[in-house]
Amino acid sequence: MIRRPAPALASIVLAGAVLLAVGADLASKPATVLEGPIKPRVTAIAVAFDRDNPKQKTFGKLTYRGGFNLFANSRHFGGYSGLAIDASGTTILAVSDGGTWMRASLDYNGRLLQGVHDMTLGPILGPNGKPLRKGKDRDAEGLALASGDTRNGEAYVSFERVHRIARYPFSPKRFGPPSRTVKLPKAARQMKTNQGLEAVALIRAGRLTGTIVAFSERLKDSRGNLKGWLIGGPSPGTITVRRRGGFDITDAAGLPDGGLILLERRFRYSEGVQMRIRRIKAADLRPGKLIAGEILLEATDRLNIDNMEAVAVHRSRGGETILTLMSDDNFNPLQRSLIMQFALP
Repeated sequence: MIRRPAPALASIVLAGAVLLAVGADLASKPATVLEGPIKPRVTAIAVAFDRDNPKQKTFGKLTYRGGFNLFANSRHFGGYSGLAIDASGTTILAVSDGGTWMRASLDYNGRLLQGVHDMTLGPILGPNGKPLRKGKDRDAEGLALASGDTRNGEAYVSFERVHRIARYPFSPKRFGPPSRTVKLPKAARQMKTNQGLEAVALIRAGRLTGTIVAFSERLKDSRGNLKGWLIGGPSPGTITVRRRGGFDITDAAGLPDGGLILLERRFRYSEGVQMRIRRIKAADLRPGKLIAGEILLEATDRLNIDNMEAVAVHRSRGGETILTLMSDDNFNPLQRSLIMQFALP
């Protein structure tokens, strides 16, 4: 169901979000654990990317394909930091730093993203086959499909606080327990508790097919650039991304050509929240190279953004590469769970 918001309400909500910290330290996550899958009632409120000029569709090098603010009548809905989408672009799977997963079907009006239906929420299971209960164990931040689709398959999930990447088999009503844990590089021990593995992606094409790419939120080298890793595959090792403008990495997703999309965020109390999307060429993904990447979009909170933490990629029927973004509302009633789509040129 789609509802149109009053512009004043949207501005108030965004202003409230800016006044609060983006980080998880101010989050109010559910104290209770979701014991099994549920079907909440959902509402989607359409949003323009430019509130002052809703007809504007081109932003940076991307084309806006619609979006909405998503609500569900469950205290366990929210905190989404990792996202996957199926090859047809019709079903999403997300993980929350509250230790849950969410699956929903997307609705379109032609090429425009319009809403969702058939949502399911459920607990991420630990090695014992039971829902993760300790707060330090539940902080899921990244998601990448390893096999199958968003209904049945296996996925890599990255966690911070207790830093790890685990491979999870899943079905329509169950997510886990994990089948194995990925061995992390020794340098990963340098990550701080709440600045851990924010992003995990899988390369699906080219010379690095099958390689896991992982980034912490803000682990820097001696020159202040952001460190990540190629794990497995033919060329494992440390990679470095040039840190520009004080942005931190919040997610990554593999591109159909073997390259990578990086989603980044900057937050300051004095200036609010900002978002950036960078594209990294497949040829630049190699150990020892300082990667600059191509800026596709940079946005301040003058545009309709929130705490953007998740990105997924698919090819549309028309052959366009579509980026789907989702925000983490930190379980804060003044923040939003936005889902938006953009087309690459």
